[in-house]
Formats: sequence, structure tokens, C-alpha cells
Amino acid sequence: MNYSRRDFIKHFSILAASPYLVSCSSKAFLREDIKAFCIDFNWGPGGPNAFSKSGLWADANPEEHIRWYSELGCNVVQTFAVSHNGWAWYRSGVAPEQPGLKHDFLTDMVKLGHKKRMKVFGYFCPSANTYWGLKYPEESYGIPADYHIPYTNKYLDYLSASIEDALIKTGMDGFMVDWLWNPRKNEWIECEQEMYVELMEEKFPGKEQVSQKQTDEFRRRALNRCWKRIYETVQRVNPDCLVWLSCNSIYDKDLIGSPVFKEIDWLMNEAGDLESVKSVEPIIGDKTRLMTCLANWNNQDPVKVAPEAIAEGIGLYGFAAPTVGDLLPSVQSFLSQPISSFRGNDKIIATFARVYNGLSLDYISK
Repeated sequence: MNYSRRDFIKHFSILAASPYLVSCSSKAFLREDIKAFCIDFNWGPGGPNAFSKSGLWADANPEEHIRWYSELGCNVVQTFAVSHNGWAWYRSGVAPEQPGLKHDFLTDMVKLGHKKRMKVFGYFCPSANTYWGLKYPEESYGIPADYHIPYTNKYLDYLSASIEDALIKTGMDGFMVDWLWNPRKNEWIECEQEMYVELMEEKFPGKEQVSQKQTDEFRRRALNRCWKRIYETVQRVNPDCLVWLSCNSIYDKDLIGSPVFKEIDWLMNEAGDLESVKSVEPIIGDKTRLMTCLANWNNQDPVKVAPEAIAEGIGLYGFAAPTVGDLLPSVQSFLSQPISSFRGNDKIIATFARVYNGLSLDYISK
């Protein structure tokens, strides 16, 4: 399902004049370096899949979290409006609230973060939501820890209402859109057949008769419709909100012709290496900021990438699941030993603790 970079740019250039490609609106963008991190509540034990069970870490203390991010040197905190399991991290009126939520977590994170001059972002995952899959099994491919939700109008109404609710109630500066994907494959369940008629403006030809060309076009239109609903919701509710796309397959053919790269505020290529990050420069909006993700799974050396990204004005981001209750080890513990003594996500955090705080890479605290 992947196109080469050359094919992508060629195809995108042809479609760039399409009437549904709207130029990126004028916003108050961060001009300083983007130094972001996320203590990741998405993945954890107890759920019916690999996603965390509802209510896990519901007693997380916003003051402790903001203190940790501040000590790391972040100027951007990415936390959660709604996590993969479909439950909200604020006093929500749309998505179900995390059972046992002790604090109005996201709202309080925003207030406390602003006191530290940090921007605080929420999070939405359009293609995965365990709560939705369980409540509306006819509109989901089950509840795997993977892309499982067709973008029906019913679901997009819910997603848009959730985004509007979070924007109004939490005051978040923006949010990450993660996993903006169609289901892995179309088995043409009933709701997708209805979507086909809506999107293709023709009768569904039948499961055995639908061609690959028709399927490809359907998937592009479905993804574009999802993005359009997200974008229009933000523009209507708070046009100053920054929307950040995390993308693990920049050249996927479902993205061909999509306005998302022109309209998105921050674009993060999860491949991590700066060459891949910069490769999308010909197809992004004039004000779109580029970011790179450093994660254990993408095998990038943070000691090499982090300083280079800062020097080139490319935003930095990392994430890790909690390992000490709902937090991570103290930032001081990452500064008290050389970076070379750490592995995996710990090495990334140890590097960020130095780069984000303007310390030398060989700095060791006493």
C-alpha cells in the first residue's frame, strides 16, 4: 500500500489544484524549538486488547506530571483528551470519563502547564477506540489494538463532538491526531457499503464485483472525509488550536490527494531520521512545522538526531509508558549517569533531559 516518495510528490502535485485543498489558516505558531514528550497512557494491562483498561492511572496527579515535564525541559506536553481505549481524561460530556478520574486531568494540566509557559496538547485516535467498538460492533472490525473503525457519518459525528467538547472544556492549545488510517482492509461490512454509496455516489457493486481501483478511491475519500470533519470542527470551535498529525507512513496511497499535509499545523514523521522528515517539504503547507519522533522501535540514535533536529528547527518528540506508578523515574535519575549507560526509551529521555535543558550531552549531575 505504499508509494515511493517520487510517485507521491508527482501524484500530489497533479492533485494540488483540487478545489478541496484549502490553504493552511493563519495561527499563532510556536517559533521556538518544539521540545515535546508524552507519558503514554494508551498502552497498559487489563484491557480486552493491548490498550490500557478503562480507569487505569485515573488517579494521576496533574501537579506531579507537570513538574516532571518541566524538569525534563519540555515546552510542549502531549497528554490525552481521549486515549486508545475510548475513555476521556477530563470532565467530558461526550466521550465517557475514565472511571475513578480523581482530577480534571487534561484541564488541570493545561492550567498548570501555562503557568510554566508550556503548551499542552490533548490526543485523539480516529481509527481505534475500544469503547466505540464494544458499543457499536456493527460499525467496527472488532476491537483489536489496531485500525478498526470505518469512518461512517455516525462515528464522525461522535468524533467531531468529542473534539469540540474537549476544545471548549479543557482550553488545550492543540491536539495530536494519531492513526489517521482506514481499517487495514475492507471486507465490506454493511456500514462500509453504506459509506460507499455516500462517498462514491453510485450503487455498491457487490463484494465480489468491487474493483481494486474502486476500493482505492473509496479509501482515499473515506480518509479525506474524516480529516475534513476534524479540520472543520477546529476551524469552527477554535481556529487558533494547533493540530498535530503523527504519521507512520507518509507515502501511503490512501493519503494521495489528501489536503491534510497542506492544512496540518505540525507534521511528525514517525520514521525518526531527519532525511525522511525533510522529504515531505515539497508537499506541506507554508506554515506547517515538521517534527521527528524518537522511539525505541524506530532505531534512531537520540544522541545523533536530537542535536541535529534542534539545529535545523525540526521539533522533537518522545513518549514512554509509565513505569513508576503513573509516572516515569525522576529526571534527576536520567541526569545522574552518562547517556551511554541507558538503553531504549531511557536513553531517549536521558538525551532529551540534556538537550531540552541546554546541557551538554556529556553532562552528569552531582
